[in-house]
Amino acid sequence: MNSSAAFVPLPPTIRGPEATTRPPRVRFPAGACDCHAHIFGPQREYPFAPSHGYVPSEASIDSYVQMLRILGCERAVIVQPSIYGSDNRCMLDALRSGKFAFRGVAAIDDQTTDAQLEDMHQAGVRGIRLNLKSKGATAALDSAARLAERIKARGWHLQFYLDVRDLPQIDQFLVTLPVDVVIDHFAHVAVEDGIAGASFQTLLRLARFDRCWFKLIGPYRISQQRPTFPDVTPLVRALLKAAPERCIWGTDWPHPNVEFMPSDGVLADLVPEWIPDETLRRRVLVDNPARLYDFS
Repeated sequence: MNSSAAFVPLPPTIRGPEATTRPPRVRFPAGACDCHAHIFGPQREYPFAPSHGYVPSEASIDSYVQMLRILGCERAVIVQPSIYGSDNRCMLDALRSGKFAFRGVAAIDDQTTDAQLEDMHQAGVRGIRLNLKSKGATAALDSAARLAERIKARGWHLQFYLDVRDLPQIDQFLVTLPVDVVIDHFAHVAVEDGIAGASFQTLLRLARFDRCWFKLIGPYRISQQRPTFPDVTPLVRALLKAAPERCIWGTDWPHPNVEFMPSDGVLADLVPEWIPDETLRRRVLVDNPARLYDFS
């Protein structure tokens, strides 16, 4: 029996994204960037890590690019998802495809060589992601300073997936790192506590640190007020007031492992709601990502 006949893909355990996307009601400016998305599959070519926590439906680069063009994005950032561990091949192959203006955020470990880092840089990687929320969070935090030293000469950043409610003093550690720091998914703050809440106050302390950036993505991961999440709007505006030059936006397509599957068109419509000022909106969608991800 050959290996092709023996392969049986795992069935998805989570929902996939909506099949169709509508354009946003307010046109995005030229050069707009989706700063956070994932590519999945095919399973035969890109097997999951042994510790994968879910099985996604295939989310191809072609489907992603189609969605980007409908939204009006001209640049995008592909982030290594947890299910592939430190095997970055799926993300790197997407970067090298030439199908869009891509940058990447990888996952590495102590076995990753300097030659591999250089290869990733040439492919378009400009940061690495550390997962402090899922399994192995303590080990990931312990490795942060060591990894920062390895990437700082390339101008890369460290992106953190964390739950600030479990790490209320994390700001004291992050400000010691010698590279830019990016917080995604609003650090899973307690949205019901509002701006004055302890978890969001940690983010505001980080906003005073001129190397800390914030991804305005995934409101559905912290709010139950579907589909437009009005309770998130004050938090977004507070971050924009505190760090307008260090906030960026993304879709989080294909929205893996969520209870509520959002519409990408609705998410795009939140941008002018969150950022009514056109000049600031251009900064968040175009200028800030261009600096962080080294888009020429």
